[in-house]
Amino acid sequence: MLERLQSTYREFPRAFWILALAAFIDRLGATIIFPFFALYVTQRFGVGMTEAGVLIAIFSISGFVGSLIGGVLTDRFGRRSLVIFGLVASALSSLIMGFVNELVVFYAVAVFAGLLSDMAGPAHGAMVADLLPEEKRAEGFGVLRVAANLAWIIGPSIGGLLAATSFLLLFVLDAVSSLTTAAIVYRFIPETMPAPAEGEESGESGDLLATLRGYGVVLKDYVFMFYVTACTVMGLGYTQIYSTLSVYLRDVHGVSAGGFGLLLSLNAAVVVVFQFWLTRRLTGRAPMLLMAAGSLLYMVGLGMYGLVAVYALFVVAMVLITFGEMIVVPQGNSLAANFAPEAMRGRYMALFGLSWTISGALGPWGAGLIMDNGNPDWIWYLAAILSAVAAGGFLLLYFVTRKETAVNQL
Repeated sequence: MLERLQSTYREFPRAFWILALAAFIDRLGATIIFPFFALYVTQRFGVGMTEAGVLIAIFSISGFVGSLIGGVLTDRFGRRSLVIFGLVASALSSLIMGFVNELVVFYAVAVFAGLLSDMAGPAHGAMVADLLPEEKRAEGFGVLRVAANLAWIIGPSIGGLLAATSFLLLFVLDAVSSLTTAAIVYRFIPETMPAPAEGEESGESGDLLATLRGYGVVLKDYVFMFYVTACTVMGLGYTQIYSTLSVYLRDVHGVSAGGFGLLLSLNAAVVVVFQFWLTRRLTGRAPMLLMAAGSLLYMVGLGMYGLVAVYALFVVAMVLITFGEMIVVPQGNSLAANFAPEAMRGRYMALFGLSWTISGALGPWGAGLIMDNGNPDWIWYLAAILSAVAAGGFLLLYFVTRKETAVNQL
């Protein structure tokens, strides 16, 4: 086992492992607070899930705008400074949110937080793609999943305990973790943006507006945009796990915050134990077929939450969803990076973030309307249907991309 771990370590550059450590520390702070965000909003401000969903939608929409800006800045000025800026902005916004007493002010802070914090998203994805060759990217994103989910093992349990005492502590710890991560990136990770090949645009040539117009090139990559659309449909169901499930389990089945935290910790533990093993076993398989398989696991797991009422079966549903995650997340990020020309990675990764923006905005808002005005079980029925539709989209993409590959080889 030790030899295997040493061999795995040598397969990736040192900067990548430092990035994985930084991702763990940053995610630890996020996992302390994020799973309980809807609970915090509904409890502190005395509002329903619809208002909480609107607030999450504001985060997502402003975050997408920030991501678009970040994609341009990433391709023009590099990755490292954007990552550091996003971490510092995230720390500041967490502290502000912890002290806000008025819901209207909280809305304004949500715009600020989403806009500035999410500028770093494309830079982070581009940095991983810079550090790793194409054939190692799925495994690399799998390693980052393990690092992030080590945090999920610890964070929700800590958050569940602290939430009973003071939600402010959750915001403070999140800010501390972001600042610590920024210090690590500043000290140990160099700039990774490749030098441009002859004839390609670079961060030193052209103007910022020309770089921004590069999004038109991405939008005309119709196969890529169809891929983003399929990921969006899939995400509309998947995001309910982190935005709606805590309130649903509390209000419909009487599950405490601690019980929900244990479900998320289980999710993380399964990823830590099986992610790298599974990613290696799937190496060489058609990525679009794997995305379809992961979506079908989402379909079964999400649908179960609307059909069962026993905690043990909630656990089974979470395990199924987790195996879907272990397939979808590394493959999904790797596919997005592989679509992108080297000089446009930031902008491709930014538009790939559109899938999370739309699902993160519309999913919780729609779920809130259903919970407050209808049968909440329908959240999970619709999530299952959307996952099935996404699986069909990935299958279609598999046949399209296979045909294009065959034509290009002639």
